[in-house]
Amino acid sequence: MNTENLNSPMSRIPGIALLREVALHLHPQDDVAIAKVPLPEGLALALESAGRPTPPISVRQPIPSGHKVALQGIAARQPVCRYGQVIGFATQAILPGEHVHTHNLGVQDFARDYAFGVDVRPVAVVPEGERRTFQGYRRADGRVGTRNYVAVISTANCSAHVCRQIAHHFTPEALAAFPNVDGVSALVHHGGCSIQGGGPDYVLLQRTLAGMARHSNVGAAIVVGLGCETNQPTALIENYGLCSSDCLHSLCPPALVIQDLGGIRQAVEAGIAAVERLLPLANAAQRTPQPISELTLALQCGGSDGWSGVTANPVVGLVADQVVRQGGTVVLAETPEIYGAEHLLTRRAVSPEVGQKLVALVRWWEEHARRLGMEIDNNPTPGNKAGGLTTIYEKALGAVIKAGSTPLTGVYEYAEPVTARGFAFMDSPGSDPVSVTGQVAGGCNLVLFTTGRGSVFGFKPAPSIKISSNSTTYERMQGDMDLDAGQVLAGVPLEQVAGELLDLVVAVASGRPTKSEAQDVGETEFSPWHLGGIL
Repeated sequence: MNTENLNSPMSRIPGIALLREVALHLHPQDDVAIAKVPLPEGLALALESAGRPTPPISVRQPIPSGHKVALQGIAARQPVCRYGQVIGFATQAILPGEHVHTHNLGVQDFARDYAFGVDVRPVAVVPEGERRTFQGYRRADGRVGTRNYVAVISTANCSAHVCRQIAHHFTPEALAAFPNVDGVSALVHHGGCSIQGGGPDYVLLQRTLAGMARHSNVGAAIVVGLGCETNQPTALIENYGLCSSDCLHSLCPPALVIQDLGGIRQAVEAGIAAVERLLPLANAAQRTPQPISELTLALQCGGSDGWSGVTANPVVGLVADQVVRQGGTVVLAETPEIYGAEHLLTRRAVSPEVGQKLVALVRWWEEHARRLGMEIDNNPTPGNKAGGLTTIYEKALGAVIKAGSTPLTGVYEYAEPVTARGFAFMDSPGSDPVSVTGQVAGGCNLVLFTTGRGSVFGFKPAPSIKISSNSTTYERMQGDMDLDAGQVLAGVPLEQVAGELLDLVVAVASGRPTKSEAQDVGETEFSPWHLGGIL
């Protein structure tokens, strides 16, 4: 974080400082403020009321940047608010000036007012002639891609090695004659066998693989199986109608079976030959001007910190609103990470049915966690907590800000095709690779990924733009961060940073490599969700 304008003598040594100089009080109802800089023990925080100083609060122990300081006394078992919302309950009495964190803040059930649709507001739609454009690949079915990959898809883990061998044969040098092809990528996983045919894991996996095979960022695909697995290549192709046809021809993804071909070597050779036949077809695609309404953005965060909900996520939320206003789609996910803030989304639901579907997902996750002997509040990671986040409620309130302010138009199962325009929600775990896999399989053609602690995430075939919540992480990891939202803490308006991000979205959608793409990151992050039903 750039703290040049904060490093006054008052903020470096015990003494006195105006609260607004060294911390952020986000909402008038908040019991806490967020430290902009490390607050030393003994520092007196001068509060302001109607522009007039009030008795200062003495900091009672060192408080790291991004962490919370109590602004008033809080009795044990009383709710604690940030963003004007409940982030937890005091597990013991908290004095003014105390560090509020895991040692004195916990979770308990509390009532949320779902009030379906009460916060729905009309979207100020941008006229078509005024919408921004990007250079994208328009497919025969009308969908538009931001990248043009050939996918090598494994039906089961048994064919993963063969898929990787096939894809890795196509180095940049081998693809030099196909300038419109961004790469050949292996989509491999750990499932596909020892599961119930037609059961939940089978359906989840097939839906995910089919979504990748027909993705707008995939110009062509082949499917590779071992031969004896539950998830058979032909069944995948038939169940999801992956063959395209016109009045003269039917085109299906080539399906290779290792056992039928005679083993690894023969299967790799056959796969390479199949991809070579598809490359001219994929290369025939050309980038042409396309309206921004053809973007479907996956909204994601990982390695969040206390600043994520103040800088990076609000910036993404403003961009999400702009994309929706211009006819596009944004997809929020990670159901366990909206827990405690889901009421803010149901209040934006376009119908009671949409809101009730989201609540049903939350209830399913509560029961799922109970069955597994887990608690949803286990979700904040050690890194999240080191960065200042304490409870899942606090993390969730910051996470939902990525979704901006437009109406919730649809709620989708994992990897289900997203068909409604506007803001949608997709059910998924909180694991970033698993969640993004579902969003992309559902049609997202670009990922906005916020991080506070630092993430090296990438995803093929959808480019991932990483937005740092603070300048310290951005400067330390410049090779991996695409945008510094920490500028907001130095006084740059949110709207200005959001404009910078929207420009970057258009550039990346048009072909500019992201930091992760420049390092060839994104193949191993493909990770379909499975419920654990392994027989």
